Amino acid sequence: MTAWLQDRWVSALELRRESRLAAWAAARAGFPPRTVAADWPVTHLAAETVLGLLGRAPFTVDNHGSQLWRFRGAALAVAWLGDQPGDTWQQRWLASGAEAGGRGWKQACIPWLDHRGIHIGQRLDLLSIGVILAVCADIIRPSPGWLAAPGVSTWALARNLQMSRDPCGFAALQASCAADAHMTAPARQATVGRAAILVAAKGGLLSEVTAGDFLELLDAEAPAQPRHDYSAVSWRMLRELGVFGPAAPAALAELRTTRQRTPAELIGRYQLACQPVRDLLVDYLQERQPGLDYTSLDHLAQHLGRWFWQDIERHHPGISTLHLPAEVATAWKQRLRTKITTPRPGGATQRGPRLTCRHTLLAVRALYLDLAQWAAEDPARWGHWAAPSPVTKTDVNYRKEDRRRKSRMDARTRERLPVLPALVSHATQHRQHAEQLLRAARQARPGAAFTAARHTLIRSVTRTPTPTVWAEDPVTRKRRNLSREEDQAFWTWAIIEVLRATGVRVEELLELSHHSLVQYRLPGTGEVVPLLQIAPSKTDTERLLIVSPELADVLSAIITRLQQPSGKIPLVPAYDGHERIWLPPAPLLFQRRVGTETRRICHSTVRNMLTIALARSGLCDADGKPLRYTPHDFRRLFITDAILAGLPPHIAQVIAGHRDINVTLGYKAVYPDEVIQAHLAFLARRRALRPTEEYRTPTDAEWEQFLGHFERRKVSTGLCGRAFATPCIHEHACIRCPMLWPDPAQRPRIAEIRDNLTARIAEAEHEGWLGEIEGLKISLAGANDKLAQINRRTRSQPVDIGIPAVPPSPQGRKPIHQ
Repeated sequence: MTAWLQDRWVSALELRRESRLAAWAAARAGFPPRTVAADWPVTHLAAETVLGLLGRAPFTVDNHGSQLWRFRGAALAVAWLGDQPGDTWQQRWLASGAEAGGRGWKQACIPWLDHRGIHIGQRLDLLSIGVILAVCADIIRPSPGWLAAPGVSTWALARNLQMSRDPCGFAALQASCAADAHMTAPARQATVGRAAILVAAKGGLLSEVTAGDFLELLDAEAPAQPRHDYSAVSWRMLRELGVFGPAAPAALAELRTTRQRTPAELIGRYQLACQPVRDLLVDYLQERQPGLDYTSLDHLAQHLGRWFWQDIERHHPGISTLHLPAEVATAWKQRLRTKITTPRPGGATQRGPRLTCRHTLLAVRALYLDLAQWAAEDPARWGHWAAPSPVTKTDVNYRKEDRRRKSRMDARTRERLPVLPALVSHATQHRQHAEQLLRAARQARPGAAFTAARHTLIRSVTRTPTPTVWAEDPVTRKRRNLSREEDQAFWTWAIIEVLRATGVRVEELLELSHHSLVQYRLPGTGEVVPLLQIAPSKTDTERLLIVSPELADVLSAIITRLQQPSGKIPLVPAYDGHERIWLPPAPLLFQRRVGTETRRICHSTVRNMLTIALARSGLCDADGKPLRYTPHDFRRLFITDAILAGLPPHIAQVIAGHRDINVTLGYKAVYPDEVIQAHLAFLARRRALRPTEEYRTPTDAEWEQFLGHFERRKVSTGLCGRAFATPCIHEHACIRCPMLWPDPAQRPRIAEIRDNLTARIAEAEHEGWLGEIEGLKISLAGANDKLAQINRRTRSQPVDIGIPAVPPSPQGRKPIHQ
């Protein structure tokens, strides 16, 4: 069984690899390369004519010594090719064996040089220069693989091609590369070198190069492809130059990603032995396809093809009917419910319950029920497949498991909600420190030391100017990429703030664009309310969220960071992993520069940023293990916090985009104190309904106690807002209490408390007082929250989030355009 699991794991990797290869093969078929002609007029010229051609403009240079060197190389190359068999220079080149020799082709020419009596030390360099000149003159056309070999100087080839064949094309390409502020020298060299290879191998001008030629070159480079091949930026620059034509996609990644598969291909992955059942599953998927998105269709194919029928055929070979015997169905369900973990070398096989078996059971039950219904509607097509379902209603009754899962999710939410302010505070502080370091490094000279955010670093000295700022730690000698650290810190802060302020799904977060900011004018007052438009995602329902001042700060920072000098946000394409399609370029808000490319932030990047931020913050769970947040945790926290703060559940349902209010209530984690508060409110309402004569006159002591309550509400940092006769829930730790109404005049005192708490946390960490750190961090989060409340109450300037002014609209809402 273990060997079978290992084989299944290997086969899954092979399936993914085959999927990528299939996508690339489809791209190669859709963009075929140009065919190299067998001969052309220039390759038929005589040797004297070729030497005369290479000895005059545009193949000459102004320097007399360099020109003499070039002419000697041309004469040597013509002589070497002239001794090869063939009627044309191209035939002689192919007969020379240089193509097969690869980067060692010059070493194979040494016997010929010795035979001709050429023994100078630079004879091989002379021969190489002569071959390059012959290529630039279109005398010969080597293959893309030979030109891409490490032994050929593509930069020299590009320089000579620009001088002799296509000066306008290469000048435009180099100007386009120079205009890109993020284009590095290696990327520019790789782009121009690839353009030179394509022109030299196929003939003609740069404008005649096709997308198929470029893909053919990438396949030729694959055996010796470096780690940074810059193929994506080369594709982008050539396409923006108009070389590939309008049919070519905007990004090379679109040709390398997995495309949507047909139902036959989805089922064909599992190589089912019974052809009739295989055809039935394909027909079933085709019937269900119009009502499902691609990911759901793929999962359905996995449940039916892999976990159901493939497992049946593996353990019961020869079966060819859906009418399964009772023992076969029972054994299959038992195997499905049991998860077998592949052991490490020397370990034992581990068995446990499979949490996802419910989805397979539901899919199989739906298959049998659908076939039964379709058999009544179309007996000729589906009638002979109707059979009793091996999955009963009891098999898919997971009420107890649902309650356990709800309990686990509630416990997870309760554990993460109290420490959310600490995570937000840490992300904000880390972003500020990264910005300070980067700003100080940019102001420092290369090789000079600078100090910022309590760190002293030395700016690195680079050989060539680069937009990336590097610095070295003088203590650890570690080299740090401050540009990347600041970029990582900013987007981590932005992701956390937007997720906790909106409760959107991660796919909705990554689909936010500049067009998502809209405004609504209230009919009664005429006040303009900024709104955030959430595109349809899981439930195919559009919704609008009010932009709070805190969210406006975040969106304003994102827009300011992304805006170009023209005021627009770059348009970037995005890959929809659920539908396996590429979306058209849009001004997405969550995009960032990766090397020389601007890309949308993907789901895995969001998860990695959250993981790194939590590891850096040091937050731990009840067991002392590092705390983990997923993007969906913020959605649960948002709904729980909103409902506990008094938002009606049906309004929370609309904000969250749920179709069923029970889903919204399932996200809400019920706290024990909520039940207590509800019970106290019930008692208060019941007492309010009693006759007034039942109330007695309070005693003098009770009245003094009532008046004293209001006198004791004044504290050093503000006013206590707890109700009369209610105890202090934080044991008079007012800085933690949500009922404290901070006084703006006491801001210096609260700031002093915050600084004192920061120092005490540092002292506790230094002394190892672990039991005190957790409480101090909660107090620190409370102090920061009180300062934030004061800032919101004293703010006088409006927040600019990049919404341009528009005239009033009778509809009350108008989308924002760049």
